[in-house]
Formats: sequence, C-alpha cells, structure tokens
Amino acid sequence: MRYLTVRIEPDGGGAFHPLGGQLTNEPSIERRAIHRVELLADDTVLLFAEASGNQDRYEQIMEDSPHVIDFLVSGEDRWMAISQFEPTERVRRSLELQRESQLVIETPIHFTSDGSLEVTCLGTDETFATLFEDADEGASIALEILEMGEYDPDESSFSRLFTARQEEVLEAAVERGYYSVPRQATLEDIAEVVGITPPTVSEHLRKVEERVFNEIVR
Repeated sequence: MRYLTVRIEPDGGGAFHPLGGQLTNEPSIERRAIHRVELLADDTVLLFAEASGNQDRYEQIMEDSPHVIDFLVSGEDRWMAISQFEPTERVRRSLELQRESQLVIETPIHFTSDGSLEVTCLGTDETFATLFEDADEGASIALEILEMGEYDPDESSFSRLFTARQEEVLEAAVERGYYSVPRQATLEDIAEVVGITPPTVSEHLRKVEERVFNEIVR
C-alpha cells in the first residue's frame, strides 16, 4: 500500500461549497481540520470538524445557511462542530468516489490559510490514477502532489514530513544533544557523525524545524 499527500483546491478559485466559502472568508473564524466526513444514505453530508475563533459568528452563519440541516458546537478555544448539510454536485461526487473505490482518507484533513485542503490518501497507484482521472473529467478540482511513497503502518504521519536524510540528521542532532539546554553539540559534531558539511546540516535542520512548526501551529 502507498500513501499520497495532495493539496486540493477548487479549480479556478472559489470554494468547494458555498457554506465552506463563507466560513473561510469570515475573518473571525479559523477552520483547522476535518476529523470525519461521510456521505449519508439520504445524500446529505455529515461533517465533524475543528475550528477556533468567534463561535457565535459560526453559529449565526450555520443558522442562516439554506444548506445546513442541523449542527452542534462544543468546546471553547478550539471547538468541535458536527454539521449535516446538503452537498454540491462536486462535493457529492468526491465523496462517492471515496466510497466506491479502495481509497482510504487519513484524518485529520487540514485546512490551509486559503481554504484549500491537504489530504493524505492510502491506496494503490491504480486507485490514485482514478482519483486524478476523476479530477480531469470535470470534478472541478485542482490537485497538487506534495508527498508520495510506501505506507508504513508503524510510521506516524508526522514522521513522513521529513526525507530520509533529514530524519538521519535530526536523529543525530537529538542524540548528540544539539537541542539540549545548554547545547551539548555543534553543527560540526553532527556533520562528522552523518558525513556531510556543517552548512548542509544547518540547512537540513532548518527545513525540519520549518515543517515541524508549520504542523504545530495549524
């Protein structure tokens, strides 16, 4: 089995759904992640999502939307919301594809700042090819491949953020005490262990740190 991480956005801009576009464009609300999404037998969508910001404004948008059937919000700083709503044809087709194929979606699905989604799928190369064929045949979405490789069930999605070389450098840095307080190793020490130059070690660690921090602050 393989994994594929893609950035998905509506082709030509806009939003996947009018309700999602309204929530994304509301500056007092930050949409963070989707923990579960399912197309129900009555062709409505059940969504379990995470957000932060002005909860009152969120509830107002949901109450005023003609697409929303029901919703429930719980929590304070980072709150969770369950909603049932009517999908657009594009959303319905995407969820049908997932249900009909052997494609498995790894959750949570993260929102980016512009309202697109970063999704990790599990499946075969043939399944991934079907996904891209569907996008090309009028699903009105744009897909950008971010990562792809063999899926290891013992490997967390967090560790897949790094290349093999970056992970090797990071492990050497942690083992030698580079991140200890006070610091017990230098870039030169790590370079000697890994067999690369200190500037290259520094570059690898900066990329690792950037990806870690981006993941934490989502």
